[in-house]
Parts: sequence; structure tokens; C-alpha cells
Amino acid sequence: MQIVGNKTFIRQNLVSFIIGKSLKFSICYNRIKLLLTKTEAMHILQPKQTKLKEKEAQELLDKLNISKAQLPKIFSSDPSLSEDSEVGDIIKIERREGEVVNTYYRVVV
Repeated sequence: MQIVGNKTFIRQNLVSFIIGKSLKFSICYNRIKLLLTKTEAMHILQPKQTKLKEKEAQELLDKLNISKAQLPKIFSSDPSLSEDSEVGDIIKIERREGEVVNTYYRVVV
């Protein structure tokens, strides 16, 4: 009986310790998350994304001889988009693959 009591005591303390550490981590993570801005919180592997100005967007569409509807889409709810992105904006995505930087364009829907 004594061993079972000790196991139960250890199990309860271990669970309490894990929950306590998890709660502390959660609180610290949320504080850090609140302090960081979107650009500071971007993951290092996330490609660079910039919103094109109207003039730049029109030049791109003229150069490619296409309309906005013909560009690939990206949802406005996509977490990688910046807060100021609106429906109809064109996003320039620059992905580094080795020494080469590939450029892609998406329209926000």
C-alpha cells in the first residue's frame, strides 16, 4: 500500500508540475506574441512578402499582359499576409532557393 501511495503522490506532483510549466510557458509565449509585431515574428523560412503599390501593380499587369483575375490567388485570411493587406491587392513573394531568388505574385481574395 505504501508504494501505491507514493506512486500516486509522485504522479499528482508530476502532473501538477507539467501543468504549471505549461501554463508558465503559455503566459510567456502570449506576452512575447503581444510584444512582437508581425514583421518581427515572421519565421526565418517564411519568404519575404511585399504589397505592391497601385502603380507597380499596373506596370506588372501591363508587362505580363494579364488582368488581376488571371494571377494566382492568396486568401486574405492567410496568416503570412500583413495586417494591411486588402482584397484586390497584389503581393510580391520572394523565395530564396540557394543563391537564386524566385519572385512570385499573388492577388488577395
